[in-house]
Amino acid sequence: MALPFLNSSAKKHDQMLSIDLGGRTTKAVQLQRRGDDFVLSRYVLLDAPIYEKNLSADLLTEHLKSISQSMDTKSKLITLAVGVNESIVRHADLPQMPVDDMRQVLKNNTKNYLQQDLPGYIFDCSIMLPRSMPTAAEKAKASGPLKQKVLVAGARKQLIDDMQTAIRSMGSFPDAIVPGLVGPVNAFELAMPQVFNKEVVALVDIGFKNTSICLLQQGELILSRVVAIGGDRLTNGLAEALGISYAEAEGIKIGMAPEVQPQLEAMVIPLGRELRASIDFFEHQQDQTVSQVYVGGASAASELIVQTLQTEMLVECKRWNPLSFLQMSLPPQQAGEVEHVAPQLAVAVGAALASL
Repeated sequence: MALPFLNSSAKKHDQMLSIDLGGRTTKAVQLQRRGDDFVLSRYVLLDAPIYEKNLSADLLTEHLKSISQSMDTKSKLITLAVGVNESIVRHADLPQMPVDDMRQVLKNNTKNYLQQDLPGYIFDCSIMLPRSMPTAAEKAKASGPLKQKVLVAGARKQLIDDMQTAIRSMGSFPDAIVPGLVGPVNAFELAMPQVFNKEVVALVDIGFKNTSICLLQQGELILSRVVAIGGDRLTNGLAEALGISYAEAEGIKIGMAPEVQPQLEAMVIPLGRELRASIDFFEHQQDQTVSQVYVGGASAASELIVQTLQTEMLVECKRWNPLSFLQMSLPPQQAGEVEHVAPQLAVAVGAALASL
């Protein structure tokens, strides 16, 4: 699943530098394809640039240069993942037409198809194939032109243009720009293929400012939602409740000190309730029961957070490893640390898979 706002070519590549521009930490991976296998040759986590509203092309260029230097990569092809705050992913019913025409229809009439005015946005679409073809009687019964279900992604054109400019300014080439929301879905498909193809599950990714939830039904993304509660809010709340620094609260949050369990649980419960509401809506609409929830992101390192989410969501919650399907060809130091940082790399890995 790619949904690229920009895709330089349909050709698949042998290697790709993929960058997830997070709110607090930028994550990047270098992936290579070797036959049917994928290899992780390097990764990096760097502090993201601090900015109030929009990241300028100049500042982004300098940040991307720092990433490239840290990765020590010779690859000139870059895939960028657009954050959940800067992009949308929605389902829509559109008339049967080529994807290029769909993009134009959405650009001219977002209110009708996406129930929201989005001026200055560009779009991409992925046609969702029906589970069963309509019968002749159903086709005859349908009124008006036939429609098809489409997964739509959108982002501000200016943002996409700035990203392309920044990549070219550092001497590289923008291969694809994709919505970060689909990154964990792509990675989950290869990391846990049996579960992906046969079960009804939820993917929860706890980011810095937001948490996303994707409901998957036998390999199909049925529903997604972004909740404005992330790791930053949990850490800030813990710091205020205990009267300690942000850095101390971050360490306690992940370390799960028993004496702060009540305070941390109180911070996580509202997130669990919001995610449960999304599951309730999905189960009511689809008449399907979510069997398991897979949790990722930096905060997933906290066993207490995962346990508290499970209590509130009333579904088994577990961490998953988005790198489990990859072969490792890492420098010694990174090889020793990769297991610890793996939950944070799902978006970057999934974005790379769209181009490999």
